[in-house]
Amino acid sequence: MYTSTNYLLLLFILLLASCQEVPTSKFQESTPQEAGFDEQHLSQIDSLVSRYMADQRLPGGVFLVARHGKIAYHKSFGYHSLNFWEAYQKDDLFRIASMTKAVTTVAIMQLYEKGLLRLDDPLSDYLPAYASTGVLDSFNPQDSTFTTIPVERAITIRHLLTHTSGIVYGDFMTDPIRAIYEKLELHAVGLSHPNWTTEQFINTLAKAPLLFQPGSRYNYGLNMDVLGRVVEVASGQTLENYFNEHIFAPLNMKDTYFYLPKEKQQRLVPIYSQTDSGTIMLQTDPAVYTLDYPKHRNNRHFAGGGGLTSSAMDYARFLQALLNGGSLNGQRILGHKTIELMTSDQLAGLNQERKGYSTTPGKTMSLGFGLLTEEATGLDAHSPGTYYWSGYFSTQFFIDPKEDLLFVGMTQVRPFRHGDFYDRLTAIIYGAIED
Repeated sequence: MYTSTNYLLLLFILLLASCQEVPTSKFQESTPQEAGFDEQHLSQIDSLVSRYMADQRLPGGVFLVARHGKIAYHKSFGYHSLNFWEAYQKDDLFRIASMTKAVTTVAIMQLYEKGLLRLDDPLSDYLPAYASTGVLDSFNPQDSTFTTIPVERAITIRHLLTHTSGIVYGDFMTDPIRAIYEKLELHAVGLSHPNWTTEQFINTLAKAPLLFQPGSRYNYGLNMDVLGRVVEVASGQTLENYFNEHIFAPLNMKDTYFYLPKEKQQRLVPIYSQTDSGTIMLQTDPAVYTLDYPKHRNNRHFAGGGGLTSSAMDYARFLQALLNGGSLNGQRILGHKTIELMTSDQLAGLNQERKGYSTTPGKTMSLGFGLLTEEATGLDAHSPGTYYWSGYFSTQFFIDPKEDLLFVGMTQVRPFRHGDFYDRLTAIIYGAIED
């Protein structure tokens, strides 16, 4: 039986406990053994990275491996300059480019599970500028004028998530699409823009013709940039504010931005270029200013397909939330059934027709991610169900739900002529798994 004194003492203890500092993260660095890895085997990542750096095939970077919610490997390599003055740090910031697409996909799926949009809704329901966008029919090379034919079915949110809308990256196409994009000043877009807001950019993009009928085939394009604007319209927030409130803040992602605060700009890693003689930093290239877009003034242009800058740890927290079924440290960003939908094969039919993401059996596209299905068993060590993507400046990630495993690789080199590096690194990771 409690006396009044005992009751007050118990109340004091409970109050004291509630005031204790609560750890901000349970997702933290551990030992390889605790995560189920052979430490000696996993350390071969060090040798691989060092070998590629010594051969001037890689400038360095930050690489992170986590399993069972434990960070087994998290190291930095290389220097910010060729003078070897400032070594890379684990909290350095990298332009993640197309790895932004995964964040935009999660934002869309959040709106989907709140009933604010449907996957097969017409795009024009949210962006009226696309009500009149047609498919390219004829082209006049003299003045880059063109005619279109009407779409047979409207572009949908699902088409955008699977890059089957007919919207492309004009810079990577041949004429006539490339010439049309250039005339509309839609070249070198997808990362940032010095003048256009997100709304102005997407309204301009809607004036460009589609390359093909929506839903008829796959072609990688500016679809996620369009979806970024859909997020703004459906949520009533800018894409920046939406990401901050609904994804970054809940996951304690304090180093992920479209435009870096001045106090963090010194942590932005330079971009290197690869030549026949080795790896050099783009110090004299006129593209340097363009590629320093994370340091530019925020003019409310938020590229949902490629505009974010992040750290390896921040992005790993985002991936860990997905791997956990949608939550991290008690903060939920998606339901686990929504993640099941998001990571399901969406292009099986088009792949069989050789019009999809890949003609390799088992390599396909989910909603916003590349996906490996059972048919891909034997291609490499990835488990069926692994989903992944990469970024223009040679960043990569994958999530393997079966092994409860994630990987983030951050470097900044373009063009990167040694894609075998990530294949070798992945083989080391899987070879180190002990349980």
